Amino acid sequence: MIKITLPDGSIKEFENNSTPIDVANSISEGLARNVISASFNKTTIEATTPLTKDGALVLYTWNDDNGKKAFWHSSAHILAQALEELYPYVKLWVGPAIENGFYYDVDLGENSISDKDFKKIEDKMLEIARGKHDFKMREVSKSEALSYYKGKNDYKVDLIEGLEDGEITFCDHSSFTDLCRGGHIPNTGIVKAVKILSVAGAYFKGDENNKQLTRVYGISFPKQKQLTEYLELLEEAKKRDHRKLGKELELFTFSQKVGQGLPLWLPKGTALRSRLEDFLKQAQQKAGYEMVATPHIGQKELYITSGHYAKYGEDSFQAIKTPKEDEEFLLKPMNCPHHCEIYNNRQWSYKDLPKRYAEFGTVYRYEQSGELHGLTRVRGFTQDDAHLFCTPDQLDQEFKNVIDLVLYVFGSLGFENFTAQVSLRDPENPDKYIGSDENWKKAEDAILNAAKDKNLNYVVETGEAAFYGPKLDFMVKDALGRQWQLGTIQVDYNLPERFELTYKGADNELHRPVMIHRAPFGSMERFIAILLEHTGGNFPLWLMPDQVIILSISEKYEKYAEKVLNLLENNEIRALIDNRNETMGKKIREAEMNKIPFMIIVGENEENQNKISVRKHGGEDLGMISVEEFSEIISEEITKTKKEFNV
Repeated sequence: MIKITLPDGSIKEFENNSTPIDVANSISEGLARNVISASFNKTTIEATTPLTKDGALVLYTWNDDNGKKAFWHSSAHILAQALEELYPYVKLWVGPAIENGFYYDVDLGENSISDKDFKKIEDKMLEIARGKHDFKMREVSKSEALSYYKGKNDYKVDLIEGLEDGEITFCDHSSFTDLCRGGHIPNTGIVKAVKILSVAGAYFKGDENNKQLTRVYGISFPKQKQLTEYLELLEEAKKRDHRKLGKELELFTFSQKVGQGLPLWLPKGTALRSRLEDFLKQAQQKAGYEMVATPHIGQKELYITSGHYAKYGEDSFQAIKTPKEDEEFLLKPMNCPHHCEIYNNRQWSYKDLPKRYAEFGTVYRYEQSGELHGLTRVRGFTQDDAHLFCTPDQLDQEFKNVIDLVLYVFGSLGFENFTAQVSLRDPENPDKYIGSDENWKKAEDAILNAAKDKNLNYVVETGEAAFYGPKLDFMVKDALGRQWQLGTIQVDYNLPERFELTYKGADNELHRPVMIHRAPFGSMERFIAILLEHTGGNFPLWLMPDQVIILSISEKYEKYAEKVLNLLENNEIRALIDNRNETMGKKIREAEMNKIPFMIIVGENEENQNKISVRKHGGEDLGMISVEEFSEIISEEITKTKKEFNV
């Protein structure tokens, strides 16, 4: 008999070679029907894997992230089989599950795939799925694996050559075999609905010097209804795409002459950014932060000292050489080294701490062109960055204060559905990190304790820490249920060591401060992109670039429109006039498309009565009222919104 520990802490005995499905059956038949994957002693296994020793078992269904991962990874195998049957000379490389669905990278040789081919691929996948073929794992030797693929698939041979005997497994289903580490559903029949979403180019190993393969993206579900709902969500996401809305609302643009991944902010977008910055500056000022400003470049030695050059130097923008021999500068990849040098400007006492330096600092990182995406993945972006320098005794309270600030920012902008993620280092890969084990333990304990004390809904992810310290990331869900990583807080004992930062303690000796990195927005570009998609461009009234548009019925009433504009501006209401020689219907349609919250219509009746006709975005008619009454409506709505959002 073997002893199996379940997630609730209970321990049950089972016969040796029992499977996770057997364990599920002992709990309930309903659970057994829904279990599609499992983990044993924190290692992913199949739901049909025999258990041969004592251990901790977690069962996964479609409702678990790990269950979806197994489902989509298995679907990638079905896709690969379908492609092999439809395109006989195809060569497979890798096919992982991703956040929503899966993909497979393939070499199609002389063939190509377009959206016209999607239906036949889907039909072939469903035909394979209906066969209810079991997924079966088997271990093979390195020589067997090489022999199987040699002369047929150089991409798989390349993968196998990086592995050793004892860590190579094949997965079989139907007549199909693939090199695979595992993590599958019991059989193909569980897959009831599939959709090929797109195709794209993908370089072998992500290297632009290698051959470009075809990446086929897909998604699958255990029920057709779930696929239908997902596709409806995709259509809504297309309408909310920040690249589309950013163009329509004239917020930002890109120029090939300026360079890929370098956004240009238009007047309305710049005004939007400024309001967000002012909002955070006010909150930071109340919390005791001091604003600083640092240059866009720094000497190479600065980033060698910080460790950024060793970690990112090869993949970043290359050094800028000056006329002086051996003098090199780098575009700033991070603000923290500069803030360390600001702290180092003078000697501090423990009585002076904490010091809290904040900056909206623009940084530059060379992202691969294929990874650039609107504002969410760019090469130049502005972080709402701050670095706090405190004594070890102050760390706990300072960290909690930063959590409060992040929660205030999220609440103020309507992001209330989030999970906190505690990102720890991977103890199996110490070379990825800098600093002593002792300092890492202190930093990780500080974050875990603060997360518990603040009653955050958090998960722990090992291996996701920054190279210099652990962090608390905030994973926010938008209006469409998509998850984004926004705010981040990090504890760092290492940069103070590397920059030899000190303060004089009560004992008159020099001590090292602890450093906290934090950015509630993350980056202004990414935050605005997510805010655009979350709101569909219908920002809170206090944040809107244009709150009101005045539509004059004809040229005769332009002077009255100007008078109304002046009165609104005197009441600090952001307004503009549309006095083009266009029909009123067209002006209203365009104002609706531009998401302007209020339309004021002025003509003969309005001028004679010294009033305005008001229409809200969406079509609600507020009738004819005075400018003073309208100003009160705007003021009350902004006050109400700010009160709701704590602004």
